[in-house]
Amino acid sequence: MNPNPQIAIIGGGLAGLTAAIHLCKAGKSVVLFEKNTYPKHKVCGEFISNEVLPYLKELGLNIEFLQPTHINKTSISINSGKSISAYLPLGGFGISRFKLDNYLYEKAIESGCQIIHQQVNEIDFSDNFFTIQTENNEIFQAKVVFGAFGKRSNLDVKLQRNFIQKKSPWLAVKAHYKGNFPNDFVELHNFEGGYCGVSKVENDIINICYLAKYESFKKEKDISNFQSNVLNKNPKLKAVFDNSELLFEKPLTISQISFETKKQVENHILMLGDTAGLIHPLCGNGMAMAIHSAKIASKCTIDFLNGKINRKDLEKQYEKQWNFNFKSRLQTGKMLSKFLLNPILSNVMMKWLIIFPKLLSFLIQKTHGKPIQ
Repeated sequence: MNPNPQIAIIGGGLAGLTAAIHLCKAGKSVVLFEKNTYPKHKVCGEFISNEVLPYLKELGLNIEFLQPTHINKTSISINSGKSISAYLPLGGFGISRFKLDNYLYEKAIESGCQIIHQQVNEIDFSDNFFTIQTENNEIFQAKVVFGAFGKRSNLDVKLQRNFIQKKSPWLAVKAHYKGNFPNDFVELHNFEGGYCGVSKVENDIINICYLAKYESFKKEKDISNFQSNVLNKNPKLKAVFDNSELLFEKPLTISQISFETKKQVENHILMLGDTAGLIHPLCGNGMAMAIHSAKIASKCTIDFLNGKINRKDLEKQYEKQWNFNFKSRLQTGKMLSKFLLNPILSNVMMKWLIIFPKLLSFLIQKTHGKPIQ
């Protein structure tokens, strides 16, 4: 065990594991802390834009080995069932977090990353070093710390981050199904108080993941009633459920999902993925953004550790590049969410998209990036 790595990464999701692989391949010493073990299902849309493929190949990662589905079309429907379809300019692939995270975990270990399955309880910065304390009271020191601990964590509370002070109204539900659904489509279906993404992942499995306002959800008391009385009012979504069989014992849920603005650097910690900012799932681009943020943070950190920039410039460069790549996407996501969650506006938007289908292609481009070189 190395108690003094150059980089400590808190969280072993997409962003944390990708960063670990990148930094280890660059010859840096990395310790990653993840409280859970692998493989593990996560609440996630499980669609990734192809914009990340060049970067993953650069890291020596073979996504085809995981046998993902290849997706190049999308369809959007509003609560009435009116819908529109379009081609995705870059396309993407469907892969479960159960399989992808485990693959990245194994590759991180192969690359030389030390992984410790403990929760981090404290992070202190002093004299240009971080001191990290785990739940077992083990102490580590590092020159750089990445925060990749997801949408919500005890560390957000400890760091007194602004968004954590506000109660969030969002709840997400996800499950895998068997049924009849096209391999090459990712669909987004609007319902009263939320929206639902549907797409295939590996092994002919359908992933269904939806985001709902908690106030709307609690009126129905449970997932089954919510599906019957709210989701199924959209005839397109009802058809998906009617032709699918649940594979999980019960769906996974996560609450208190916040889309409030977050800082990319807190107490000198570089925040990655959802920890830095969460895009509305309707954009279908959160996984790609998490992976891309890992590259940005890793490249800036390598320059810092190689003496090319100081800590102040490290933090400035990371924030600047993060905002350049993601800020407008987050803003577009918030705007689209407001339209879809308003019955009148969603109908108006659908009418305009049907009349001017190029608008949908424009919105897709506004929420997705270019291939990461």
